[in-house]
Amino acid sequence: MDRVIAAQVYNRICELGSLSAAARALGISRPMVSRYLEQMEKWAGTRLVHRSTRKLTLTPAGEKVLQKTRNLTRLSQEIEDQSAKDQPAGTLRVACAHFTAMQIVAPLLADFLAGYPQLRIEMDVNNHPVSLVGERIDVAIRITDTPEPGMIARRLGECRSVLCASPDYLASRGHPSTLEDLARHNCLHYSFFAGQSWNFISPEGDAVSVAVSGNLSASISSLLMDAAINHCGIAMLPEREAQSALDSGALVPVLKAFSPKPIGIFGIYQSRDYQPAALRLFLDALADRLR
Repeated sequence: MDRVIAAQVYNRICELGSLSAAARALGISRPMVSRYLEQMEKWAGTRLVHRSTRKLTLTPAGEKVLQKTRNLTRLSQEIEDQSAKDQPAGTLRVACAHFTAMQIVAPLLADFLAGYPQLRIEMDVNNHPVSLVGERIDVAIRITDTPEPGMIARRLGECRSVLCASPDYLASRGHPSTLEDLARHNCLHYSFFAGQSWNFISPEGDAVSVAVSGNLSASISSLLMDAAINHCGIAMLPEREAQSALDSGALVPVLKAFSPKPIGIFGIYQSRDYQPAALRLFLDALADRLR
């Protein structure tokens, strides 16, 4: 007879003060509860409870054994939880923006899912922040300098950007030589930062910013890149997305002496206390890729 189960049954008997009540709570027969109690007394080598028709009381030995069985069942549960952590299964719901999904998450999905065949990933690709609680999201991958308060934010890496435009646009409008020159250019900007500033690191290592404006903003960086390639203006684009256009010459860097300030990439989730294996392994895989 399983001693861990016998210990669990013994704990319920002591908590409820009755073999019958323990049987009902555990969903097993009263004779089976009695057998588990006998097993515990045989294991301990002494009587653990005084039985009567009216109530059940613990012997001094029974009190000492109860402390040990509670520790035993706690350790048993921790071992089961660790096993579950090492064998991820079920569904992991991930929320992120379009750029993050295509440039950061998508390249690792095939190998990650092949490594954990019992796991299913459900992607919520949305360029607007979602509620982790309301949308039942396990983790949101966000590019931000200000992770939302009240959540756990694990930094996975950083998103580096490049300021660029098409050769034709620069031929017609001129090459800016200072940050202040951007005020006379059509700057294609990300919607969430429309009317805001572009932030840079100067050649001396100082943080500097400049207000920008333009006739196009979008919440999808790929749309801004297409507009820049088609001579609409100057855009600040993620390096990962713009690299192929830079390599082909469809886009060229602008103001290379000033580096756009990198932005952190974070995994946002609700609790540090309960972190399923799938979540931990997924964030580890993203951090490895970004590293």
